[in-house]
Amino acid sequence: MQLEIFRTLWGYRGPWQQALDEARAAGFDGLEARIPEAAAERAAFAAFLRDQQVPYIAILFTSTPVLPDQAATPAEHLADFARKLELAAELQPRFVNVLAGNDRWPLARQVDFFGEALHIAARSGLTCSFETHRARSLFNPWLTLELIEQLPELRFTTDISHWVVTCERLLDDPADDLSAFVERVHHIQARVGYDQGPQVPHPAAPEYAAALAFHQRHWEAVWRSQQARGYARTTLTPEFGPDGYLHHLPFTDVPVADLWGLNAWMGRTEREHFQTFFNPPRA
Repeated sequence: MQLEIFRTLWGYRGPWQQALDEARAAGFDGLEARIPEAAAERAAFAAFLRDQQVPYIAILFTSTPVLPDQAATPAEHLADFARKLELAAELQPRFVNVLAGNDRWPLARQVDFFGEALHIAARSGLTCSFETHRARSLFNPWLTLELIEQLPELRFTTDISHWVVTCERLLDDPADDLSAFVERVHHIQARVGYDQGPQVPHPAAPEYAAALAFHQRHWEAVWRSQQARGYARTTLTPEFGPDGYLHHLPFTDVPVADLWGLNAWMGRTEREHFQTFFNPPRA
């Protein structure tokens, strides 16, 4: 199985070409970014991806990014989902990573919502991978497992850092059986969270070694499952980000680390981790 690593454009404000050049220099294979809603920007981005032959993962939010409009109904989310899939198709993405729904809906409403979302995705012809994310329907591992019981065809993007914060602990207790979820993961977003936050200050810091090790064991379980499912390639996006995720020093508002440096480190580390996992050194 081959690993392809994507650069997130979350928090990036420079030219697309510079982002791509930096990504390729760091050994990344493609870009993961939101779907531009403005027609002119979307057309320009599509031309850039095509001309540069860039593998692309589209990011789609139902309702509003990143937090959903709390007044938006499931029907409004679904209509927005269908509309944005049409926009995504113009960019010819590898697949669409979807942040869907609202954490406030009861289980029965979540089941109905995702059942219809699966029909919309199938009609679009695009592969849709639903991301685990706070404030969204998949904010919680236990609700997600209940959804899987009724909708086993769901496929997921795992950003387990969100669940670590939601549950306020690393999910490494013997009772934390996430195998039904792992068996349906399509894509990995590789950010390291800890019990009090979705992003450690730096994943190389020794004080966060246990958190890094937990996340890496989870990613290994996904790789093992994908290999058993016949995946020829797996995708991973290091997703350290800004917007309150990146730690800053108090009073000065100075970031404690460089955002691209964090993601580049994660990309290098997971490339090596993947190679070692599938080709362990001989004793």
